[in-house]
Amino acid sequence: MDILWWHWLVFGLFLVVVELASAGGFYIIFFGVAAILVGLLSYAGAAGPLSMQILLFSVISVASLLVFRDRLVKRFQGTPQAPPIDELVGEAAVVLDELVPGGVGKVELRGTTWSARTRGASSIPRGARCRVTAVDGLLLFVEPEGAR
Repeated sequence: MDILWWHWLVFGLFLVVVELASAGGFYIIFFGVAAILVGLLSYAGAAGPLSMQILLFSVISVASLLVFRDRLVKRFQGTPQAPPIDELVGEAAVVLDELVPGGVGKVELRGTTWSARTRGASSIPRGARCRVTAVDGLLLFVEPEGAR
């Protein structure tokens, strides 16, 4: 069976489309690009017999994967960022349950209910405003607004 140059192009385009449709790990696209290159080389008459075409496809795929994948991932996916939960320090919240010293209650911040604990020696009444002083996981540490 002969594999014609346009078979390589169709196969390469299919692999590129599969990569674009997938969640993206940037693996399949290198095989698609390699198939397209082998198709173009075959069209130009520079790819040789089928065994050479398969060898070219394999070498180009693996080499481009090893050389370019990390750069491509960094460019399009970036580095994982820390969750923006730490940006809550200094934000104002409204107390939903009275916060007693050492106890855990609820506060509303940015339209969401959070568990909160006061570090102060006095209670913060329901409905009062408070400031976030620290974040530990999903627990906010707060103090009455205007304290310090």
